[in-house]
Amino acid sequence: MPAIRHLDATSPDFERELDALLARETDTGEDVQNVVSDILRDVKTRGDAALCDYTRRFDGWEATPETLEIARERMEQAWAELDAEDREALQLAIQRIRAYHERQKPEDWSFTDEAGLTLGQRVTPLDRVGLYVPGGKAAYPSSVLMNAVPARVAGVEDIVMVVPTPGREVNELVLAAAHAAGVTRAFAVGGAQAVAALAYGTEQVPAVDKIVGPGNKFVAAAKRQVFGACGIDMIAGPSEIVVVADGGDPGWLAADFLSQAEHDEAAQSIFISTDAGLIAAVEAEIERHLQSLPRAGIARASVREHGALIHVPDLAAAADVVNRIAPEHLELALDDPDLLLPYIRHAGAIFLGHYVPEALGDYVAGPNHVLPTNRTARFSSALGVYDFVKRSSIIRADRAGVAAIGPAAARLAHREGLDAHALSVELRLSEKP
Repeated sequence: MPAIRHLDATSPDFERELDALLARETDTGEDVQNVVSDILRDVKTRGDAALCDYTRRFDGWEATPETLEIARERMEQAWAELDAEDREALQLAIQRIRAYHERQKPEDWSFTDEAGLTLGQRVTPLDRVGLYVPGGKAAYPSSVLMNAVPARVAGVEDIVMVVPTPGREVNELVLAAAHAAGVTRAFAVGGAQAVAALAYGTEQVPAVDKIVGPGNKFVAAAKRQVFGACGIDMIAGPSEIVVVADGGDPGWLAADFLSQAEHDEAAQSIFISTDAGLIAAVEAEIERHLQSLPRAGIARASVREHGALIHVPDLAAAADVVNRIAPEHLELALDDPDLLLPYIRHAGAIFLGHYVPEALGDYVAGPNHVLPTNRTARFSSALGVYDFVKRSSIIRADRAGVAAIGPAAARLAHREGLDAHALSVELRLSEKP
C-alpha cells in the first residue's frame, strides 16, 4: 500500500502541511530552461534541419524535411479504418464539445452614448493556431478534440497539429480524431523543438498565431519562452483532482481519486471528507484498485509523493481547503452539492453529485478538459472559444462628438507632455463647420 499523507484541517500545523503538499516541482528548473533555450535558438536558426536532428535524437527515426509532415490523406485513412465503436465515441464527443462551445461564441456589439459617439467591439478569429498533442506515456485523441473543436467553432481556418512519434509510431486514434476535428496539417515532431517550429516557422512548418495543448516540462518551458512571438493558452502542469465527499460508494470515490494519479508520477490526487470512517474506507479501496490497474506503478508513485486524505470538521472548512488548493478538477460528491457550490471560488472544472466522475468531462460531457493547473485556477479558466478570437475596439464620432469630449482629451494629453496628441484633437475642435 502506498503511504498516503493524512492531514487534519483542525491541526495547528495544517496550513504549513498543506502548503508543503501543494509545493510540487511542477515547473522547470534552470537546467531545463537552458536546454530549451538552446533548442529554440537552434530551430529558429536552422529550421527543418534542426527538427530532423532532434527527431532522430529523441524519437529514434531518420526524419527528413519531406517526411516530417503527416499527409492529410493519412489522417483520412485512419478515420476510414477506425473501429465502428471508436468512430461513434469520437463523433459523440465532437458533437457534445461543439454544442457546449457554440454557446461561448462572443458577438460584435455597439451602442451610441450621450456624446453621440458610437462605441463597440468586433470579434475576429485567429488565422492559424498550433495544436500540441502529447505522446510518450499515452496518446490522447481527446486532447485533439478539446483543442481543435473550439478553434473551429471560433472560426479558425488553419489548425496545425504537432505530435511526437517515438520510433515513428503514430497513434491511429489521434490521427482519426485530427481528421474528424478539422486539423488541416499535421507534423510528426514533438518536444520543445515542435513548439519552436510553431512559434517561428520552418521551411515545412508554418508559424502560428497561438500554441495550445499540454506537454511535458520541456514543452511547458518552451511555451513560456516563445510567448510574445506568438500567443499560448497556458503553462500546463501535471494533472490534479480534489474529491470532496460526505458519503457515497468508497470504491467509486477511490477510482475517482486514482483517475488523475494514473496520468503521471507528478499528478496530484486529494480526498476531503468530514467522515473519518469514509476516509479509511476510501484508502482501502485505493489499494484494492491498485492491485489491478495497468498503470498502477505510475499511480502508486503519484499517490505516495503527492496524494493526501484530508479530514475536515465541516463542509465550510472543506470549501476553504478547496479554495486554497484551487484544483484543476473538483468533484463535489455530495448528496446536495449545490449547498457547497456557492462557496467555491477557485476550480478549473466542477463536477456535481455522486454520478459525475471527472472522466466524463475528459471525454464526452462537453466542457473543455484543458484546465488551469498548479493553483492557477485562482486567475485562469478552462480553454474555450474565447482563446481563439481577438476583440477589436470600435470608435466612431462626428464633429459634435469630438466637440463634446475632445477638450478633455486635449487637456489630458498636454498634462502628459504629448503635445502632438493634443494637437490632433485641437485641430478638429478648431475646424470651421
